[in-house]
Amino acid sequence: MAYPLTDWNTGLFDCCEDKCSCCYGFFCCPCLACTVSGNFGESGCLPLCDMCSPAITAAFGIPLCVPPVALALRVGIRHKYGIKGSLCRDIASSCFCEWCSYCQMHRELKYRKQNKTVIVNMQPAPMMVVN
Repeated sequence: MAYPLTDWNTGLFDCCEDKCSCCYGFFCCPCLACTVSGNFGESGCLPLCDMCSPAITAAFGIPLCVPPVALALRVGIRHKYGIKGSLCRDIASSCFCEWCSYCQMHRELKYRKQNKTVIVNMQPAPMMVVN
């Protein structure tokens, strides 16, 4: 059964919706990125790859402009919670507004943690026919 897609709880630039997340991202965005990754169930050190990958790949002659971890986390959150969007928008957000994207993901995970929805699938018990 397909569920209707929802919007992000807050917009990409809605930093004033959660001033704590905004200040956390402004003063220590690498820490916020690690927190988002950890809260999503991935390694907290995973975003550090985004900070190292441009330098490493440039050394091998491969220019990298899309932060792979930020993009993967954004797509993962969007798919897990059934949020509207597209891969193209995720790439644009991750490339041009990476820190705002991390702040938005942090707000979304906080919102989803506070407002857990429980889905109960009720099916009748299997019946056996005896002849």
